[in-house]
Amino acid sequence: MRAVRIHEYGGPEVLRTEEVPIPEPGPGQVLIAAEAVSVGFAQTQMRRNVFPAPMWRPEFPVTLGGDVVGEVVALGPGVTGIATGDRVGAFTLHGAYAEYVAVDADTVLPVPAELDAAQATALPAPGPIAMGTMGTAGLAPGESVLVHAAAGGIGHLAVQLARLAGAGTVIATAGTPEKCAYARTLGADVAIDYSRPEWPDAVREATGGRGVDVILDSVGGDVLRQGVGLLAPFGRLVFYGSAGGGLGIPTVSPMELIGMRFLTGFALSAWRNARPERYRADHDTLTAHLLAGTVRQTVHATLPLEDVGKAHEIVESRAQSGRIVLLTGRATRTTGGAA
Repeated sequence: MRAVRIHEYGGPEVLRTEEVPIPEPGPGQVLIAAEAVSVGFAQTQMRRNVFPAPMWRPEFPVTLGGDVVGEVVALGPGVTGIATGDRVGAFTLHGAYAEYVAVDADTVLPVPAELDAAQATALPAPGPIAMGTMGTAGLAPGESVLVHAAAGGIGHLAVQLARLAGAGTVIATAGTPEKCAYARTLGADVAIDYSRPEWPDAVREATGGRGVDVILDSVGGDVLRQGVGLLAPFGRLVFYGSAGGGLGIPTVSPMELIGMRFLTGFALSAWRNARPERYRADHDTLTAHLLAGTVRQTVHATLPLEDVGKAHEIVESRAQSGRIVLLTGRATRTTGGAA
């Protein structure tokens, strides 16, 4: 089978398409014949060896992870409740950029046959992260919410889902005027360019000086530090990524937290383990929205598997709105743009 592997850390040029054996599913695993595989900012961090999660320390050569949608073609020992022929989605830290992917069965979720393959890559991780961060924050109807990186693969879903959840003022931030305009088309009431140093003042103005009830932050660094000061009394900031490059939590004044402000972190695996019923319910809700068209994953580009280097270049240029999806050639229904 074809797989994209790296033998060293570096730029997009280290991604090599190679012929490798089809993996055998181990105990508790299933083998998926992939239709579509997502490319996200986290994978570019993995490739450069700046991914903050300590569990990702591979031995070379390695195939990067991502969201996979496809058909189950083999079951490992001990797997129940899944059958060959099932169409499924899963997120994995390793092995996604390939025609066949072995994943743990307990991470697999059903994907309806009628759902477009590129759209379906929202189901394993980005959609559940968007919903899970809002669930962690306890977003209530009428509350204001600030979504950072609102044109990104997770952020653009979060804007739509916040609106559907009955949020009051939805504030989006993005890195260019064009992305801000795009965020408004998703349902944001206010869109702010966070590359401008005065962006916190614009958030305060949008809330009448009160502050924001919920902040969803995938950027980190100074953006996170400034965000704490933008929270309203009893406001909650959920930190779930470090696209800004900062790998640690910046120093926050205790006096800022004493003002009844709350800061917490989010990881999809921890959410799934701690709230499995909620995780499954979120998946069902998101699936229904995707089928109905009430939530739509914007696909900036679909590319063949061997063009993964180009996909990484697009992501690192921060030029895309929505997601980049690799296709193996098995998908029968796909939509989306071209690079």
